[in-house]
Amino acid sequence: MTPAEAGTARPRQRAAVVVNPVKFDDPGKFRDTVTAVLAGHGWAEPLWLPTTPDDPGGGQVDQALRAGVALVLACGGDGTVTACGGAMAGRGVPMAIVPSGTGNLLARNLGIPLDQQAALDVAATGSDRRLDVGTVNGHRFLVMAGAGFDAKMLGGATEAQKRRLGWAAYALAALRYLGDRPMRVTLRADGGPPVRRRSSSVVIGNVGSLTAGIPLLPDARPDDGLLDAIVLTPGGLAGWLIVAVHVLTRRPSERVFRLTARKLQIDLDRPQPWELDGEIMGTARRLDMTVSPDELILRCPASPAGGAAAAGSGARPAGGCGG
Repeated sequence: MTPAEAGTARPRQRAAVVVNPVKFDDPGKFRDTVTAVLAGHGWAEPLWLPTTPDDPGGGQVDQALRAGVALVLACGGDGTVTACGGAMAGRGVPMAIVPSGTGNLLARNLGIPLDQQAALDVAATGSDRRLDVGTVNGHRFLVMAGAGFDAKMLGGATEAQKRRLGWAAYALAALRYLGDRPMRVTLRADGGPPVRRRSSSVVIGNVGSLTAGIPLLPDARPDDGLLDAIVLTPGGLAGWLIVAVHVLTRRPSERVFRLTARKLQIDLDRPQPWELDGEIMGTARRLDMTVSPDELILRCPASPAGGAAAAGSGARPAGGCGG
């Protein structure tokens, strides 16, 4: 390159890396890998911003955007991805995911590789996609929120069990709560009439599949401007087997109730634990939910595969419900 060419060369793009260091066995090695992969794609050395117990990603995102980066990499588990995604909603800068953890539900649903090298390649070269962002009781979410059984199951799996057993740790935790007394639930979708059910679990999703590919909300799309809800009423230990069959086969059932909405209010007859993208949020008797269309720009594979293909766009009418 001549001196004249050097003087007119465009500066290389810079990314920020928001990383949860406890999710990586060797944070130093991971940093070297990120820097090398981005450099190989023509990016400048990234801005490195570790999360802390007091700030799981939101403050780091603000710092990154003030620095004028062109991309933010959320590196960690579902909690890190949600904290970063919530802070980046509506900010106009794309986010990429480098997953590390047990669930990695957004990555799985959108076909983002779980392999770190492949995920970094997507971050540097993939396509941008606009996703909806849900809000529950003032907290943003990207994947799913819920109350009752699912929150108990998530809260019952320890970090040590998740590291040792992976997603099977959640199945082990679930055994303790299969016989719990159901709750009474009242749902109001988009200001419509109340729907009352007995339920052990209520789950609301922006995407449809759980860990291991279980299609809990098979019609959910992350870019259709809607949230999908499912109300499960097993009615005892044996009833959970029936519910599982009906969920997997999508058979009409009094035990499985579904609806879609842009705005959803859920009232519970007593305080219940609730979760948001896999993080336990405490207990509540009401969940107020809304969806903001096209709020998050996410870097996805240029040629989607698996979950990304299944999560294609296409709006559906709100307010639909059925067994």
